Amino acid sequence: MIPRTIEAATGGAGLRVFGDDYPTPDGTCQRDYVHVADLSDAHVRALQMLVETGASGAYNLGTGHPYSVRDVIDTVERVTARKVPWTLAPRRPGDPAVLYAAAHKARTELGWQPRFPDLESIVRTAWAWHRTHPGGYSRA
Repeated sequence: MIPRTIEAATGGAGLRVFGDDYPTPDGTCQRDYVHVADLSDAHVRALQMLVETGASGAYNLGTGHPYSVRDVIDTVERVTARKVPWTLAPRRPGDPAVLYAAAHKARTELGWQPRFPDLESIVRTAWAWHRTHPGGYSRA
């Protein structure tokens, strides 16, 4: 059974958006969202490099493109055709308005780049997984 609301899907009362007065187009923070499969691919590549060459490094992993919190909510609503319950909360001290990765080192040294480079593809694959695993892995 597929939950009818995001709230039912997550078992929570919705999410809190921390601030809407940042110097961004919609006032919410912007972040670089990266697909978990892309993260795991980068980690495997880094381990392969370590095994093959003995070299290791530190890498920023991301798409290099920030999306706002409102972008995420809007994309989830569009992809799932369900309303995302959310409430506005005060800003958290120290939260930067915009934060995103410069992944050129990972691209150059590991040959890595995201297979899911946009928010739409990230949400679509997450939603497809959730629909086929409504109770998580334990009830798949």
